[in-house]
Amino acid sequence: MSPRHVLLATLVAAIWGFNFVPISIALDDFPPFLMAALRFAAAAVPAVFFVRRPGVPVRWLPLVGLPLGVGQFGLLFLGMELGMPAGLASVVLQVQAIFTALFAVVLLRERVGPAQVTGMAVAFGGVLVLGTAQGTAPAAAFVVCLGGAAGWGLGNVAMRRMRKAGTVDPFGFMVWMSLVPVMPLLGLSLVFEGTDALPRAVRDASWGGVGSLLFIAYVSTLFCFGAWGWLMRRYEAGTVAMYSLLVPPFGLVSAAALLGERVTGVQLAGAALVVAGVAAGSVRLRGMPQPRLGTR
Repeated sequence: MSPRHVLLATLVAAIWGFNFVPISIALDDFPPFLMAALRFAAAAVPAVFFVRRPGVPVRWLPLVGLPLGVGQFGLLFLGMELGMPAGLASVVLQVQAIFTALFAVVLLRERVGPAQVTGMAVAFGGVLVLGTAQGTAPAAAFVVCLGGAAGWGLGNVAMRRMRKAGTVDPFGFMVWMSLVPVMPLLGLSLVFEGTDALPRAVRDASWGGVGSLLFIAYVSTLFCFGAWGWLMRRYEAGTVAMYSLLVPPFGLVSAAALLGERVTGVQLAGAALVVAGVAAGSVRLRGMPQPRLGTR
């Protein structure tokens, strides 16, 4: 990659890591399912009038949009609302690489090589360390965040299967896919957060909450996915995907600096194991396909 493109990939990873800070801020004003619905609505509704619908069968929009929109982000926001610290959430979510590999074996009959098995074992060890470390998060919040990582992994497998059918514009697909989770998330909000969740959020929302929601929708979603897809079209997927390993460090540093979160030595060790395991599972072996890491 050229130096400019390295900087672009690093910038995207930095924004995705920092993104957990505005998520935390916005959750002070919006309940999690409603916030997820508003995030996708804001990302899709203006842009969909200017971006051509991707040339893939319509069925792929819900097949990807439901696990990513409802599974990944709905559960991530819920987990953080339940007490998962922003910095550690950025680490736990990277376990999506393990779920991606496991789902690919079951659903796509892909083979798992020695490097991936080793990486999954190391990353799983990191998850155990984080899950049992004192003060990491309430058990329910931790499990819900893991569920978000599983949703991301399932969405990755769906995208991988879709890409085998032909070339897809990732930015256009992201815009149109964002329409899918809005109504299911609003339904979950009505059931679990009450019929007055939206009016209450509109009435009580602060400038910080609204600004954070717009940052999540337009910067971390549209700009970052557009830039990431642009890089993916020009370089090997494995080369670009490795920069997603920078997301947890940026997430931990941002949360510590801006939210005052403290990370213990044991938690740092667990985070290091997760990142090292994901990295080890992403090493290309001769004659084996490179696994595609997910992005935020």
